[in-house]
Amino acid sequence: MGRNSACEPLIHLLLVSFPGQGHVNPLLRLGKHLASKGLLVTFSAPEFIGKDMRKANKITDEPTPVGDGMIRFEFFDDGLADDDPTHHDIDTYLPILELVGKEKILSMINKHADKGVPISCLINNPFIPWVSDVAESVGIPSAMLWVQSCASFAVYYHYYHNLVPFPSDNEPEIDVQLPCMPLLKYDEVPSFLHPTTPYTILKKAILGQYKNLSKPFCILMDTFQELEEEIIDYMSKICPIKAVGPLFRDPKTSVLNVRGDFVAVDNCIDWLDSKPPSSVVYISFGSVVNLKQEQIDEIAYGILNSEVPFLWVMKPHREKLGLPGVVLPEKFLEKAGDKGKIVQWSPQEQVLNHPSVACFVSHCGWNSTMEALTSGVPVVAFPQWGDQVTDAKYLVDVFKVGIRMCRGEADN
Repeated sequence: MGRNSACEPLIHLLLVSFPGQGHVNPLLRLGKHLASKGLLVTFSAPEFIGKDMRKANKITDEPTPVGDGMIRFEFFDDGLADDDPTHHDIDTYLPILELVGKEKILSMINKHADKGVPISCLINNPFIPWVSDVAESVGIPSAMLWVQSCASFAVYYHYYHNLVPFPSDNEPEIDVQLPCMPLLKYDEVPSFLHPTTPYTILKKAILGQYKNLSKPFCILMDTFQELEEEIIDYMSKICPIKAVGPLFRDPKTSVLNVRGDFVAVDNCIDWLDSKPPSSVVYISFGSVVNLKQEQIDEIAYGILNSEVPFLWVMKPHREKLGLPGVVLPEKFLEKAGDKGKIVQWSPQEQVLNHPSVACFVSHCGWNSTMEALTSGVPVVAFPQWGDQVTDAKYLVDVFKVGIRMCRGEADN
């Protein structure tokens, strides 16, 4: 792949992302890897996150050199105002995104063909399986980047095809045994699959990918063979799976101004530099999880009583999601002094690779799980929902690099 001679244009790939931080990051990392091999990669997503990404990362629409190739950004208008609350109502937004997105992506494909830089392949991530429909309609091959573990992929696959019993209204606490996987207790099964889940639209969105699973020529996964060998080998006999992770570990594609953050990262590296080796507790619950006030209080008191240095990521914008704001206990920062630092967003890859970091208190989203594993940082697991509970099971019982935080009455 790539250029055969200086006169030939680069092979052009179009990557289309669902507008979620946990979806954008791995797909953009994949895009940088592909570009570094001598390809032209166009990364696309709805414009409302494009504006945030431009502001936070100083990216531009102009192609940026990455290795032997180039990467560029081309966002599309979803027809909603940037501050429209519909963006945060996934039940309403997904059908809108599909209706508008199909038209916009098709128009993008035709535009690039007319310019003499045709799209050779489309790659999407979960929640937008319709991208493969667009690709099929114009005869372009497509692939899908799965942004969870292969184990989670296997769980959803077996549920979708009704291959083994899962928790149901009649048996809500049934354990699940799948081939080449440890026994999953009922609360270690992705919570979207439980009959009482309040996130039925997320369940529908994830399982929707399996309806189109025959269309992508390949299912790419941000995992690696040595990590999930048995389940990758097993599922590869069923689906065309290719492990391409860990995507964030290749320094050759580390273009600092090509990042997918929605919020500008805070400078915390200088503060970490001032701390002794293996002394800092890093606390972050990802881009989506929002803890209750009682949980914030307990973590705050626990970290104060431990008297260890800590770096805690506390996201802004809860009110935009219709959630009550949370506050730290009175005089918390005063009591913590220089032992503690609160930031709105962090350069997590750099943080986890910093010698002062001792452990990671995490929600166990797959991106964070992969980053912790490949950085060699042990995890205090505090999963909330979705595949996080399955990831925590693997971190503690299979990979043996973590412990599970106890749950309390305020558990989500």
